[in-house]
Amino acid sequence: MLRGLHVPLVTPFTSSGEVAVDAIEKLASDYLDQGAAGLVALGTTGEVAALDPGERELVVEACARVCAERQALLTVGVTGNDTRSTARALQGLPSGVGAALVTVPYFLRPGERGVIAHFEALAEATPVPLVIYHIPYRTGQAVGAATFRHLGAHPMIAGMKYAAGGIDQDAVDLLGDLPEGFEVVGGDDAFISPLLALGAVGGILASAHLQTRGYVELVEAWNAGDAARARALGHRLARLSAALFAEPNPTVIKGVLHAQGLIPTPDVRLPLVPAGEAAVSQARLVAVHPGE
Repeated sequence: MLRGLHVPLVTPFTSSGEVAVDAIEKLASDYLDQGAAGLVALGTTGEVAALDPGERELVVEACARVCAERQALLTVGVTGNDTRSTARALQGLPSGVGAALVTVPYFLRPGERGVIAHFEALAEATPVPLVIYHIPYRTGQAVGAATFRHLGAHPMIAGMKYAAGGIDQDAVDLLGDLPEGFEVVGGDDAFISPLLALGAVGGILASAHLQTRGYVELVEAWNAGDAARARALGHRLARLSAALFAEPNPTVIKGVLHAQGLIPTPDVRLPLVPAGEAAVSQARLVAVHPGE
């Protein structure tokens, strides 16, 4: 289900500060037309924490329309560290959503037994398959490979987005012994190539807003076992990722998309502030010539 490239869409804003629905639909269509296997709405890149409930609904509806037309997977981020409210949010997902990306509980640090209990409760309540989002440098919760392997045995837990800030021992252990039907996709853009080499089947990558076809080819090359081609692509695209994450995500990405005329403004919502001109200029240069 998760194989391939999935683009976690930015949420563009109009000059008056409203969600630019037309721009969302155009971006979504373009990325799927360039070979992306699916889209992720309401992720960190989409500034989900800064959207009100009505805006979140607009974003999901726009993405669902495009994904339905192209028979692509729509995954929706469902945030929350309280199990009951997260379960209610899952049960309220609209039709057209194919999976839910759910973070390991953040801030509370419930321990690994608590993580297991949290996801098992959600798995019993959810109407769509779950994708665990492991990003310990944001959640403050370390989770080992054995815990993910245990959760991966549940039929409603389809896989995970692995974003540990690098390739750690748990990534090696997990990918070396995955439960049947449980898939891992990479979420750290700079480290996607080595994670694919270890056995990840795809990526949820903000950098794919630029050079979409390049990231599609990277995933395909590793899945096909073409290591020489994949290694060269991975090195080039890592330079792009570094440029796009020079300032907090998604500020540089939005700056480049606006400069290219693809979104109405480069605006982000506080506490984020727009990326500086130098960072945007450098990223635009690397996006056009990622190998230089």
